[in-house]
Amino acid sequence: MTTAFMTNASMDGTASRRVVVVTGAGTGIGRATARAFAAQGATVLAVGRRKEPLRETAEGHPGIHPFVADITAEGAPEDVVAAALAAHGRLDVLVNNAGIAGGGPLETLDRSVIAPLLETNLVAPVLLTRAAVPALRASRGVVVNVTTTIGQRGWPANSVYPATKSALETLTRCWAVELAPDGVRVVAVAPGAIETPIADHTGLSPEKQRALRAWQLAHTPLGRIGRPEEVAWAITALAAPEAAFLTGTVLPVDGGALVA
Repeated sequence: MTTAFMTNASMDGTASRRVVVVTGAGTGIGRATARAFAAQGATVLAVGRRKEPLRETAEGHPGIHPFVADITAEGAPEDVVAAALAAHGRLDVLVNNAGIAGGGPLETLDRSVIAPLLETNLVAPVLLTRAAVPALRASRGVVVNVTTTIGQRGWPANSVYPATKSALETLTRCWAVELAPDGVRVVAVAPGAIETPIADHTGLSPEKQRALRAWQLAHTPLGRIGRPEEVAWAITALAAPEAAFLTGTVLPVDGGALVA
């Protein structure tokens, strides 16, 4: 399979010919990103844990192909890459978007809270990128990591989640240098406050979620919460052939929150 892939891989980077893997594609930024790439003509393997949200992501978008997988499971990274190659013969862009939020004050943290955050937000992207590197070398492809601007600031009672994302930004810079000789670019997009359902899975009460949104809004100079489509635009732009001289970059998409 690998030989055929390397023989058939086009090196021109044309967006309409690319094969893209997007993790966490069932909702929010992942869904918007899968649709944005599909709208450009790319073939998208939309990866997520739940079948129904992936079906909704793909509905009306024939270029999107759902693939149900828990990326933290043993062997899942290899399965995802193998599925892309078996079905489409190549892999051009890997978007490490899947992530979970959660945590709490330091005194409340234990392994049951910390381990899932590390496994999903940090370990899984490492292993998936490792599995994808041979195919990305063949296509001179791109890795886009989705992090957060929260990791650039101190946020009481929410330390582990941004720590995992800050680590992913460090990996972005390290991989960019490591893989540059192979023609593989590695970049990251760091969203700020975006209208996604991620907070629904943190265990916060509706009142605390509203308080969190109010705090985010107050600290966003543009005065509004961002949309997933705005982050998806940044992801597709950084992955575009026109961005071929850009690697190791972490692009905030946060309404100015980082510089305020």
